[in-house]
Amino acid sequence: MKNGQKGITFLSFIIVMAVIGFFAFIGMRLFPVYITYYNAVKDIKALSQEAGAANRSIEEVRKELERRFNISYVEGIDLYKDIKLVNSPTGKQLQLKYEMRRPLIYNLDFVAMFDKTFPLGNKPAIE
Repeated sequence: MKNGQKGITFLSFIIVMAVIGFFAFIGMRLFPVYITYYNAVKDIKALSQEAGAANRSIEEVRKELERRFNISYVEGIDLYKDIKLVNSPTGKQLQLKYEMRRPLIYNLDFVAMFDKTFPLGNKPAIE
């Protein structure tokens, strides 16, 4: 028998690969949901910082967002239910509030809830 063998056994290698595979699978399931959210935030932020954004009606905002979402491949966000124009003491704001439910493994689902407000004008977004 050799003194001081180095490396891992085949069974240990399989276990390590199974753990890595599991986390890679979870990442592949979560990645599209978060990419959709980040693309939507980017589009809404760009729209909210345009000149005259505070003077637009909700229908004009929805039409512009629909165009931008089509270009950015944003799917799963209902423009009539998930995006609202809110009047606050500081001015008009766009509120993006929605949740996405996706299957994970067998009968387990994950739910991601997003809520972000964008002031219409050149002010920074509220977290």
